[in-house]
Amino acid sequence: MSNFSDKLKNLFQFIKSKTFFIQIGIAVVSLFLIVFILQWWLGITTNHDQKIQVPNLHKMSLIEVEKKLNELNLDFIIIDSATYNSDYPKKSVIEQTPDVGDFVKEKRKLYLTLNPSKYRDIEVPNLNGRTKRQATTHLQSQGFIVGEEITWVNDIGKDVVRGLKYNNQKITPGTKLPKKTTITLILGDGKAN
Repeated sequence: MSNFSDKLKNLFQFIKSKTFFIQIGIAVVSLFLIVFILQWWLGITTNHDQKIQVPNLHKMSLIEVEKKLNELNLDFIIIDSATYNSDYPKKSVIEQTPDVGDFVKEKRKLYLTLNPSKYRDIEVPNLNGRTKRQATTHLQSQGFIVGEEITWVNDIGKDVVRGLKYNNQKITPGTKLPKKTTITLILGDGKAN
């Protein structure tokens, strides 16, 4: 028991001693010095104070984008082509991430979505035997435009689809045409026996 109390007594004497306080002081100063050096080093290696404002790349071609981003020391990746938008030039930037006005560091990659060069192609459905209203609704739901002009053929069915035309040429079901293409209906006149 006396051995334990001697050890405890020695510990309290050491804690009260000048050596203990010097050791604590060295440890605290070393810790602050390490934290300060680490923050300074991270600030330099990560370009902490650097801010480059993301430019507006909308409606720019890839050549213009590359030139602009090279000036700012930024990179880009094309991630996708969106659905064709006639308000934007072909193969131009339609979306970008990070957004315009955000701040980034040099060498940051911007993710770009491009406008395709045309609407996607859609397969023309087989509408033979359908009514004018059914055919019009079906074509419009697929993204086609139904022309005002109608070609009439001698047929027993009145306003029944007997074919489709594109650029004054008869087209067969399964033909692929770009979305927003104008298709003309060939309808029966109801006058045949």
